Amino acid sequence: MSSWRGFWTLLAVLLLLRTPGFARAEDPSYILGSGDKLRVTVYQETDLSGEFEINGGGFIALPLAGQVKVGGGTLREGEAAIVEALKQGFLKHPRVNLEVMNYRPFYILGEVKVPGSYPYVNGMNILKAVAMGGGFTYRANEKEILLRRGKEENAQEVKVGIDAPVLPGDVIRVGERMF
Repeated sequence: MSSWRGFWTLLAVLLLLRTPGFARAEDPSYILGSGDKLRVTVYQETDLSGEFEINGGGFIALPLAGQVKVGGGTLREGEAAIVEALKQGFLKHPRVNLEVMNYRPFYILGEVKVPGSYPYVNGMNILKAVAMGGGFTYRANEKEILLRRGKEENAQEVKVGIDAPVLPGDVIRVGERMF
């Protein structure tokens, strides 16, 4: 019986991988955060361009410009912050492009076979996250899945369905059934 359940779960994941994603981290509304790795391209300034990781305070360390706060904002807001930092005595009209190279991980806890931290993949949803965690345990309550989005201390856990989108930094908790 459990082997059929695993088969159907695997089949569902494969079908979902072929469909468009429910949420995309590259959306203009994606909020940058600690652990994201960015490619910064400064037009005609190869010495100022490169790949940088956002630190715990939300900053990246750029040549000449120093620490620039990009965490907590969108890609466009990060570009604007870098432009402003480079205008402070370095370049007259800097043109900057930002792109996310690697997203911060998401976390899955509770009644999955291998709880932990996993790398984010575009188009991720709860079912795909559970599959990455080895699937549900026999005690899992598939109707009691809680999602916590954001790092704020007041972030609430919200009950979600199996097809709810997952974003980088999310924490998923799969509840336990009683019987």
